[in-house]
Amino acid sequence: MDLQLLDHRVRVTSIDKSGLWFYTHSLVKLLFLRNRTRCKFFSLTETPEDYTLMLDEEGFEELPQSDFLHVAENTWRVLNVLSNGIQTGGVTKIAKSVIAPLAEHNVSVLMLSTYQTDYILVRDEDLPMVFHTLLGELRIYREVNGDLVPMNLSEISNGLKTKNMFKLTVHPVQSPENRFCILTLDRDTLPSISTILLDVLFYSHASQEDSPEDSQNSETFNFFAFSLIDGYISIVMDTETQKKFPTDLLLTSSSGELWRMVRIGGQPLGFDECGIVAQIAGPLAAEDISAYYISTFNFDHALVPEENIDCVIKLLRQRQENTSESKVCVHLQK
Repeated sequence: MDLQLLDHRVRVTSIDKSGLWFYTHSLVKLLFLRNRTRCKFFSLTETPEDYTLMLDEEGFEELPQSDFLHVAENTWRVLNVLSNGIQTGGVTKIAKSVIAPLAEHNVSVLMLSTYQTDYILVRDEDLPMVFHTLLGELRIYREVNGDLVPMNLSEISNGLKTKNMFKLTVHPVQSPENRFCILTLDRDTLPSISTILLDVLFYSHASQEDSPEDSQNSETFNFFAFSLIDGYISIVMDTETQKKFPTDLLLTSSSGELWRMVRIGGQPLGFDECGIVAQIAGPLAAEDISAYYISTFNFDHALVPEENIDCVIKLLRQRQENTSESKVCVHLQK
């Protein structure tokens, strides 16, 4: 298991659904007019509440400032997982080697799983702690003149800060009835689906009058994720949305596997809390269940194989019950 520190410095933002019209021009430019932007890291995820936009500083400069745009305070750095042939999919393959150690050292992470790989986002200020925690157990590379060069602790010893141990909060989970697929697309064919993509992202839900609260309480809810990172495209959509696209352009794995979602958080999670990804990835890794993980501005989302959804919900709810019982015991002892 190796990691690569990418050069991107990423900003994490949220666009209110009521203000999407204000950002349509900027988003179209970032999506389709690649020769007019220097943005290399672009991820847009629609949830019932908002649109989460993760993009590098070059792309962030394309966004006009307004009251519709909410920006996380920190700049985030990106670690790319170099899987080296490991078969277990998504975040579970790095649960023990990366996610759990970072949680134990109070490092908050955001996850962005794509068709091609997994990206771990950590705050720029936490990089020394990340390297101190992970180097030695695995290798971390950075690109120098096109070659991957291993990093060492002497390069990043400055800025290491001791952090207090985190307090774990076990969040409620829910699972909508949507069945999802994880797809990719040849970048050269992106213009061929531009009209459909624009309709799905900007117009298909415009007539809905349901509030985000109503959407969360319904059996299904809107979720669509599109990323274009260093030339590679990844799309997550439900099977109903997939019917709008030409079947010969969207590519998926040979198994054509379908996925169900576990949504983490009853209230917005915030960016300072640690251990959220670990409390999901750990139990699934123990059961050897693949999971793709997508963090958004307010909530986290894990995609698991459809046939495993009942087992996953049982595992996570059992963990929540055990944690609640443990808190009660501690309270009684005091």
